Amino acid sequence: MEDKIREALKGARGRRLTTVIAELNLLLRGWMAYFKLTETKKAVEELDGWIRHKLRCSLWRQWKRPYTRAKNLMKAGLMEERAFRSAFNQRGPWWNSGASHMNQAFPKSFFDR
Repeated sequence: MEDKIREALKGARGRRLTTVIAELNLLLRGWMAYFKLTETKKAVEELDGWIRHKLRCSLWRQWKRPYTRAKNLMKAGLMEERAFRSAFNQRGPWWNSGASHMNQAFPKSFFDR
């Protein structure tokens, strides 16, 4: 399943997040319909967290320049100082997508909507 999600997210650059989520929903609904009677919810919850991490990572990559990153983080509700400090931190996209500033700007409720 993770390989299918990785393939779907490879082309996520340059596309709207809503479009990418709509495509992922098709994959996930089929997978969840097959495994809906499972006894272990932990695997599904871990997959959910990993998918949100991947979506935040694709957002970070779409905002190529630090000023764009800072501007979009401020739009998402971060204070100006924290947004600029986060945008210019010289860390990679995967680290930033799991960092507290991205989790605060794009919480689980954002992806639930």
